[in-house]
Amino acid sequence: MTGARIALPLGLAVALAIAALAVVPRAFEADSLLSEQDDPVALADRAIARSFDAAVAVREINAALAANDADLARSFLELARDQKVPVEAALAEKVEAAYADAASAARSLESFTRGLITGEPDDLIGFAGTAVGDLFVFGDIRDAVREGTRLASGQEADQLILGLACVGLAVTAGTYATVGVGAPARVGLTVVKAARKTGRISSRMATWIGRSLREIVDWTALRRAIGGAKVTEPAVAMRAARQAVKVEKAQDLMRLAGDVGRVQSKAGTRAALDGLKLAQGPRDMSRIARLAATKGGKTRAILKVAGRSAILLTVGAFNLAMWIFWALLTVFGFVSSLKRMTERTTERYCARRKLRRAREQCEREQREQEQRLAAIAAPVEEPTIIFSSSPSLAPRAGPPDRSPASAWPGLTLPPRRQMDRGTDTGDVLPFHRPPKVRAGGQ
Repeated sequence: MTGARIALPLGLAVALAIAALAVVPRAFEADSLLSEQDDPVALADRAIARSFDAAVAVREINAALAANDADLARSFLELARDQKVPVEAALAEKVEAAYADAASAARSLESFTRGLITGEPDDLIGFAGTAVGDLFVFGDIRDAVREGTRLASGQEADQLILGLACVGLAVTAGTYATVGVGAPARVGLTVVKAARKTGRISSRMATWIGRSLREIVDWTALRRAIGGAKVTEPAVAMRAARQAVKVEKAQDLMRLAGDVGRVQSKAGTRAALDGLKLAQGPRDMSRIARLAATKGGKTRAILKVAGRSAILLTVGAFNLAMWIFWALLTVFGFVSSLKRMTERTTERYCARRKLRRAREQCEREQREQEQRLAAIAAPVEEPTIIFSSSPSLAPRAGPPDRSPASAWPGLTLPPRRQMDRGTDTGDVLPFHRPPKVRAGGQ
């Protein structure tokens, strides 16, 4: 096995590790965003942490003061304090002074009067005048008579304002009947009308409201009933609104108006107007209401800095899921490459170990073969025998010792004299000398 087979998965593992360093963090962020996609507060916090700093705070505060929008400047100041972003004391004092000047008695009276008469508020005091006029049906009658007269005479009329005014007249009666239970919706309708008059409502939101009003309002009956109404005759306008509006079909519109009213009560009138300009539908407005319930006066600054990313994911869920998929694929490839590299390294080690053992065995057998061949080829040396004529050194020749003692070393024999005696009588056996044989047979 060559080293190239190990180098290939090793190089692939290194490349995938480098890719994982870039992909895996984005995958974790995508997973976090997907888990927080229904939480506007968490999305807003993430967006602000990414895009809000001291430079942005100073720039936006100065821009708001230059536009004579003390409410927005104060909202940015509150956001900077909440995010622990340093703001110069002189600039903070300037913001507080501008906000105090906007809330002065003369300015407040002027704004209240303009909101009551025209129905186009610029601040909280002006909205208070508009809300008072609508709550006492003056504002709704004014708008319904103006736009209804145009509609009856064939002139161009804003059917959105007309429909909202008629719904407002019907809802006002319900507010009185329920002792203020429907007040948030009543306030929300006033804010929606003001946003329409001042052009602070998105086109998609206006389209959705117009489609809802076509289902709620009977325009033929409204044109016929409200044509002769006058501002000085509120009963006629009220009766025409009751006849033309189908309140039972207004649940979705009233839910939207309730969300707008909650934003106005928590974050202010301008925050509600900014929300209507940013929202593309009732679902977005519901998210803005949840955000305003948590952030309060900081809501305007958050919407100004983060935009739609404060209430929903600006990146598609499919793109976020693809980041997670590529991260998983990269990690899987990295682990697979390491596994393959480990397997090939182990195979190479085992092969080399077997080869080393085979070589050692071969060398051992070769040495043994050489030793056997050397033993066969060596000459045989005969033992050296030394002969001596000396009696003391020469060995005594004779027959081998065949006595029982030589056969059994542990056997003890009695003396020969006892052996020659009889065993029963104890007498000494006679010794017979053998006869001498003479030469010649004698």
